[in-house]
Order: sequence, then structure tokens, then C-alpha cells
Amino acid sequence: MPTARAVLYASTAAVVVLALRSMLLTPPPLSWSLGALAGYLALVLSGVFVLRWRVFVDAIVRGPKNARGVVLTFDDGPDPVWTPRVLAALEATLSKATFFVIGRKAEAHADLVREMIRRGHDVGLHSYEHDRLFALRSERRVRADLERGMTALAAITGRRPLLFRPPIGHTNPVIARVAEALDLVVVGWSLSGHDGTSRATPESVTARVRGGVRDGSIVLLHDASERGTHEPAGPRALPEILRAIDAANLAVVPLSTWLAQADGSST
Repeated sequence: MPTARAVLYASTAAVVVLALRSMLLTPPPLSWSLGALAGYLALVLSGVFVLRWRVFVDAIVRGPKNARGVVLTFDDGPDPVWTPRVLAALEATLSKATFFVIGRKAEAHADLVREMIRRGHDVGLHSYEHDRLFALRSERRVRADLERGMTALAAITGRRPLLFRPPIGHTNPVIARVAEALDLVVVGWSLSGHDGTSRATPESVTARVRGGVRDGSIVLLHDASERGTHEPAGPRALPEILRAIDAANLAVVPLSTWLAQADGSST
């Protein structure tokens, strides 16, 4: 069990005990109660916002034990301008990546999704709408969005999608429950290039990746802007990122390779 999840369970038990004590015996000082409640809410919200802690979902956030190589992932595409540049840079070094595509964009640029598959890349779902408030939606709405996205990708690629990265990386028990029911593998990241921010530059993105990449890293980049058509820094940074990975004697490997290793180790 992830440490953060164990802490949440223990904290929940402590809050229940504190509530029962307050009802049956003398309530603790108000400042103690407010402090405990604030700490508990902070822990729950951290679980929603920080996917790598795996508080609510058993997400893949790095490679399996003793994994070799680096996985590059790209979110928010496809884009008719920037995605082909990413594909070209990857092709130049024979690197295979994982693209988490937005369903509505995939429908609009189905040829690019098919090209990802043709070139040997993994394609996962990044929801259909990329709703920034996805973690606040009802279970029915979350399931409807994911099912629509899965149907869209299956129609384009002929394959049922296996991988899922929640919008903005936010999770909660509802998202975890729906993903499990749909047999989706939730994928996070261990290193972000922060290339989707307005202040990002190719130099800053490259520096972040170069400084943190190591065997087992799952790197988050973007091949499209979340909304609009402006260029994220990732596509321009990618050639230098690939050179930095090579200079560190690391290989870029497909995420599917690690999934196969994990399945083999569990049998």
C-alpha cells in the first residue's frame, strides 16, 4: 500500500475516534478540533492534486523495480502542427513514446492518431473533453466521458485503449472506481518538464528534464496546448531532451515494455 494512502486511512480512523470521543466524553479544545480538521482536509486535497502519491488510485508513476530506460509521455494532443514535429523528432532517434490524447481532438485529427500507432508509439486516453473540473464531476459524468473517449479511440485505431491519464493528473475515489470498472491503467509521471505553462521555454524545459531524469523516470511533456493553438515549449525542447537522455547513457523505452515487465514479475 502506498505510504500516503496508509496515512490517509490512519488519519480517517483518528478523526472518527476524535468525533466519537467528542460525543461520548468531553470535547477537545476547539483549536485542536479545527487543527485536526484542517490537517485532514489538506491531506485529502493533496491526494486529489498529487497523483504520484497514489492516495486514491494505484497509478503507475515510475518504472518497475530495476527498470532501465526512460519513458516519454505527451499530453493534450493531437495537434496538426506540433504533433508532427514531435513525431519527427522521435523518429530521428528511433524513440518510442506514449501519447495521452484528448478524445475530441483525436476525432478531429484521426490521421495523426493512426500515425502514432503506425510508428510504434503507445496511445492512451486523456479523457474526452479534458474537463479541468473532472475531479468534481459525478460518477455518471466521469464514466460517460471516459466511455466516449474509449469509443472514439477504438474507432480510430481498432484497439481498445488500455492507458489513462486523468486531466491535470487529478484523482479521487470516483475516478479510481470508474477507471477500475473500465479496466483502464492509470498512468502518472515522476518528472514534469512544466512545458505547458505560459512562462516555459525550451531551455527551461530541457534543464528540468536533464536535471531529474534517471532510469525508471516517466517524463511528462505536451505535444499540444490544452486549449487554443499556441505552441507548448515541449516540441521545441524535445530534440535537446533526447540528446541529454542519450548523453546520460539512458534509453527511451515504450511504456508498454514496462507494463509487460510488471505483469511478468507478478506471475
